[in-house]
Amino acid sequence: MAGKQDKAAAKEAAKVRRAASRERRKQIFEAFKMQRREDKALIPMMLGALLGVTAIAVVLGIVFDAVWMFVPLGVAIGALLAVIIFGRRVQSNVFRKADGQPGAGAWALENLRGRWRVTPAVAGTTQLDAVHRVLGRPGVVLVAEGAPQRVKPLLAQEKKRIARVVGETPIYDFIIGTEEGQVPLKKLQSKLMKLPRNITAAQVDTLETRLAALASRGAALPKGPMPAGAKMRNVQRAMRRRG
Repeated sequence: MAGKQDKAAAKEAAKVRRAASRERRKQIFEAFKMQRREDKALIPMMLGALLGVTAIAVVLGIVFDAVWMFVPLGVAIGALLAVIIFGRRVQSNVFRKADGQPGAGAWALENLRGRWRVTPAVAGTTQLDAVHRVLGRPGVVLVAEGAPQRVKPLLAQEKKRIARVVGETPIYDFIIGTEEGQVPLKKLQSKLMKLPRNITAAQVDTLETRLAALASRGAALPKGPMPAGAKMRNVQRAMRRRG
């Protein structure tokens, strides 16, 4: 009986994996079609990568009298390079469209690779300016998006607030934008990934607990006039809808 249940479970799991794989392929194909319509250089660049690397492989195969080995390798490397080009151009297009939209910073942070703890909109205004908090091996990172004249005081206030509970842990702060001293949205993820590793994973867990306790003592509310009964979570939901 248990054997039949195991087989049924394995069969169902395989079915779920196949469905997920089909969905991913469908999403990639849809992304390719959309990018191809908007990016006329995409196909030439992908073909150029594939054919160029393959041509080099053919030449090397002839020189070393091993065409049978170099050509398949060249095709594989060329195809991989074409996929990388496709992925990077899609990503660039997505960031270009998101740039300047409320909530774009939170979206970029929540899509960071690696074990980052992202808390969107730990402080904000009714104009949808926001400060997001990120915990990771570098320490605490505060990222602000919105009008600089409004987010700078928010950023300073949040930095002072959390400094009381994080001790000597480094605190980094960035403002998303294109002006001097700011970080463009498309470079935000790479900026965080390049930060030095200052603390251990266990220390990250401890920091998360401390900051959660700090938040429970009173969530930061937006400055400025507030609609009756409005809370920070309403601002967060509005950011997600508009982002």
